[in-house]
Amino acid sequence: MGPESRHGHNVHLPAERRTIPWEMSMAATHLHLDEDLLTEAAAALGTTTERETVTDALRQVVRVRRERRRRALADLQEIAASGGSHLDRLGELDR
Repeated sequence: MGPESRHGHNVHLPAERRTIPWEMSMAATHLHLDEDLLTEAAAALGTTTERETVTDALRQVVRVRRERRRRALADLQEIAASGGSHLDRLGELDR
C-alpha cells in the first residue's frame, strides 16, 4: 500500500506501522504510566492493550468534558431565555 496523500504531501510511517488516513492520525509517544492504575483502567474499560486503554480513557475524558460544556451552555441559555442572567455560572463550563 502506498503512502496517503493530503494537499500534495505524502505520509510515510515507520515500517512497523501501517499507513493510516489523516483523519485517524496518531502520535507515537513514550509514557511512564502507573501500572496499577493502567490495569484497573483496562479492567473498567474492558480493553486488552495499553494503547487501547489509554485511547479509550482519553476519549471518555473528552466526551465527559464536551457533555458538561453542552449541559452548562443549555442551562445558561435557559436562564437567559427566562430573563435571568447568571454570568457567575460561566466558570462551570470547564468543570
